[in-house]
Amino acid sequence: MRFSDLLTPARISTTLRVSSKDEALEALGHLLIQDSELSDASTVIQVLRDRESLASTGVGDEVAIPHGRLPNLTQIIAAIAIAPDGVDFDSIDRRPVRIFVAVLAPDRAPGDHLRVLARVSRLLRDARVRAELIAATSPDQVLSILLAEEAQLR
Repeated sequence: MRFSDLLTPARISTTLRVSSKDEALEALGHLLIQDSELSDASTVIQVLRDRESLASTGVGDEVAIPHGRLPNLTQIIAAIAIAPDGVDFDSIDRRPVRIFVAVLAPDRAPGDHLRVLARVSRLLRDARVRAELIAATSPDQVLSILLAEEAQLR
C-alpha cells in the first residue's frame, strides 16, 4: 500500500495558518473528512485530541503525525497540511512543526495503521523530502513529491 493512495488533493493543504496545537488538530480534522466517508469533523477532531493527550505526536524535524482509530471507518485515510510559519506542537525536539500528516484507521486494522505510520516516518526521514514538501505550493505538487519518493522506497 502506498501512502499517497490514502490521500486526495482535497485532503492536502499547503497553506495552514494556525497559532496553536489545538487549532492545528481542528484543521486536520476538517481536512480528513474531505473526499471521505466521514462527515462529522467534531468526532475526528476529538479522536486526534484524545491521542494527542497521551503523548505528543510531534516527532521532531518539524514533523507531527497525529493519528487515531475510528470504529466505523472502512478504510485508512490521511491528510497533509503544510504550515510554512510553523506551529508550536510540543515536539520532542521542541521545534515548531511545519509538516502535519494525519492518519485515521479503522479500529479493526491496528496492524495496517502501524504500517502506515511507519511508512510516513520513513518517507519524512529525508531532509530533502521535508524541504520539498514545505516548499510545495499545491496539493498536486505534494502528491507528486510523495509519489516520486515512494517509487524510490520500493
